[in-house]
Amino acid sequence: MAIIRLQNMMFYGYHGASAAEQETGRRFEVDVELHSDLSPAAKSDRLRDTVNYTTIYDLVADVVLNNKFRLLETIAARLTRDILAKFELDRVIVRVRKKIPPIPGNLDHIEVEFDSQADAV
Repeated sequence: MAIIRLQNMMFYGYHGASAAEQETGRRFEVDVELHSDLSPAAKSDRLRDTVNYTTIYDLVADVVLNNKFRLLETIAARLTRDILAKFELDRVIVRVRKKIPPIPGNLDHIEVEFDSQADAV
């Protein structure tokens, strides 16, 4: 078993529980971990034998940039479902962070994590 990680993909999206967040937007960051047997790709050195990182990035960008969600939980679950539907993987972990969330206090971000082995998606 091996892991491919795409970390800290950054997007500006219009997601949030408040109308103001959906109107002005926020910066979001996404991490994706893809667990799979990568030995065929390691042996063949061919892209067709692994997960194409660009395809994963494009899928994440499409979901984050072309939708409006109220909750980070919904974004993380949707990404997990869409990745599993497109690729044969043993496990997917998705983390979605909202930078500088609109809550009182000094806080860098809020993060939600979905794990396909632990969470119903």
